[in-house]
Amino acid sequence: MRAVGYQFSRPISADDALVDLDLPVPVAAGRDLLVAVRAVSVNPVDTKVRLRAQAEPGAWKVLGWDAAGVVAAVGPEVTRFRVGDPVFYAGALGRQGTNAEYHLVDERIVGHMPRTLDWARAAALPLTALTAWEMLFDRLDIRRPVPGAAPSVLIVGGAGGVGSVAIQLVRALTGLEVIATASRPETRDWVVELGATHVIDHARSLAPQVAALPGGAPGFVFSTTQTDRHRTDIAELIAPQGHMGLIDDPPAFDILPFKARSVAVHWELMFTRSMFATPDMGRQGEILDEVARLVDAGTLRSTMAEQFGPICAANLKRAHALLESGRARGKIVLEGFSDRL
Repeated sequence: MRAVGYQFSRPISADDALVDLDLPVPVAAGRDLLVAVRAVSVNPVDTKVRLRAQAEPGAWKVLGWDAAGVVAAVGPEVTRFRVGDPVFYAGALGRQGTNAEYHLVDERIVGHMPRTLDWARAAALPLTALTAWEMLFDRLDIRRPVPGAAPSVLIVGGAGGVGSVAIQLVRALTGLEVIATASRPETRDWVVELGATHVIDHARSLAPQVAALPGGAPGFVFSTTQTDRHRTDIAELIAPQGHMGLIDDPPAFDILPFKARSVAVHWELMFTRSMFATPDMGRQGEILDEVARLVDAGTLRSTMAEQFGPICAANLKRAHALLESGRARGKIVLEGFSDRL
């Protein structure tokens, strides 16, 4: 099967940072689905793993987590899917990735693909939708009001993949307002289009900008990027007894400034349930089915912003480079496979 992978961690400009490959088709066992991949999207985790994790000696490491495709075969213990079902999912960290014609994934973390989306637009959603959903409703618990706080959520990095879904989920499933950060005209327009009530500039200090808004201090802050840069501002602007959550990887994070206000700090990693095979691992499949329902009802839209062509090393390198530049908006998607090997 055609695939894209690497053996050694390299800068994305290196010739062998990602290369086109021919690999054996894997075999489904247990609760695994073998999915014929139709489209993938690229996430910051792809670039982080490429720079931090090398392949086993003599082997190849295939990246990619988001995928949309068709079930080609099922393991003997599978109960939720049949061959031919269209699916979408975000995969697991400890397994080979989706940048391949065929991919193995545990059925518990797979959703039935939205009927109203094509492959590319469906592939843009799973990882960011799961991350946003788990942070908003499992970690921050935004449906439980913070006493005295403004009924609002501040989303730092509103135009990114996770922020773009989070804005929509807050507006669709709660009565809270969204304060989103964006620094360029095109990203400001993007977050407003998705439903942000207020937009502030993350290139400037956040606390004074939030203080200037009507309504008071927000009870919830969802930081998707550059949390170490904004930590002091967040500790100043959040309401007492509020909830703050982050998903990025600051080199250090001092939570002591949050003590005076009794702020709860939450960390979200979308891969936790699959990594530890938690008893509620199947909740991710349920969330994706709910996301599909919201999409088909017209309540939630895909956050695909750019389509980079077929799945091949050259196009994936372009996508990694754009993500590493920090200037990506929404999700980058690739569809189909290049004939180049």
